[in-house]
Parts: sequence; structure tokens; C-alpha cells
Amino acid sequence: MSSPSKRREMDLMKLMMSDYKVEMVNDGMQEFFVEFKGPAESTKPLAKSGIYQGGVWKVRVELPDAYPYKSPSIGFINKIYHPNVDEMSGSVCLDVINQTWSPMFDLVNVFEVFLPQLLLYPNPSDPLNGEAAALMMRDRPAYEQKVKEYCEKYAKPEDAGITPEDKSSDEELSEEEDDSGDEAILGNPDP
Repeated sequence: MSSPSKRREMDLMKLMMSDYKVEMVNDGMQEFFVEFKGPAESTKPLAKSGIYQGGVWKVRVELPDAYPYKSPSIGFINKIYHPNVDEMSGSVCLDVINQTWSPMFDLVNVFEVFLPQLLLYPNPSDPLNGEAAALMMRDRPAYEQKVKEYCEKYAKPEDAGITPEDKSSDEELSEEEDDSGDEAILGNPDP
């Protein structure tokens, strides 16, 4: 196993162990979805007032072959109203991820630092959503209200649609039935 693939595996495991719900797209470790919860209020004076708090998004992550030397591709699946997120594609304009990525960063940094900071400190001067940027600069209360409306409409836990790796009760029931059937076929062990 090459060093980048070991690092990819290690970072993915670290993300899963940090209590993030992760849904793999296929057998490989290059594409997956992560449940991301909006950050709580920040104590810093210039931060947004936690207007994304309570929102839950399904975030698509794609790791390039050269990860961690090349940054992951990040995009929101369910809608979010933010100056630095394209409303249609969900693409994220995030300097740290797109331009200043370093192998020192990992996937946990993306979800615990970079994305929360993006939501708390939007940059309307470098927008992917021009309407959100203009509204934010022109009428902050109206912008915050629209963010909250999007959170209520598009960012509920069921909108994120991450299914945990646990088995459903139907699968458990059918396995229990299978187990009892196996015992009948195999019989009792010899004394």
C-alpha cells in the first residue's frame, strides 16, 4: 500500500472515530458523504451569530489520487444559502481547501475547522453565490433570515440522508431467523 493510500485510510478512520456519520460511495475510499452540522454561535465579535446552527448537510468528499498532497473536493448536497457556496452545484469556495492546502491538514480539520469557519465568517468579496453576497452586504438581517429559511427548508437531519452503517431491524430479524434455521439443520453438537 502506498503512502498516500495509507494516509487516506488513516484520515478516513480518524473522521469516523470523531463521531461523524460517513457513507461510502463504493468500495474505494476516494468518494464518500459526511453528515455536517452547522456550527454553534462563535464568541468572536465578527462571526455570524450561529445562524447555521441546527442545520444538517450531506457533504460530498472526493479524495484525489495524490491526497494528502492535493486537497479534497468538497461540496454540499442539500441546499445552503451562503456567499461562498454555489447554490446549484454545492461547490465550496474555500481558500484553505482550494489554494493553501497542506498535507499537514486532514479530513477532521475540514469538518471541525474549515467548514465551520466558512459558515461563521463568509467572504462576500469572493462569492460563488452573488445573490447571497449582495444581500449580506446590503441587508444583513434579511440575509440572516434567508439563511435560517434555507436551514429550516433544506437542512433538516432527514435532508442530509446519511444512513448509518448499522443494520436495519429487518436485516437483524432475517439473520435471527437464518441462525435458528441453521441450528435445526446442523443439529446439536456431540457431547
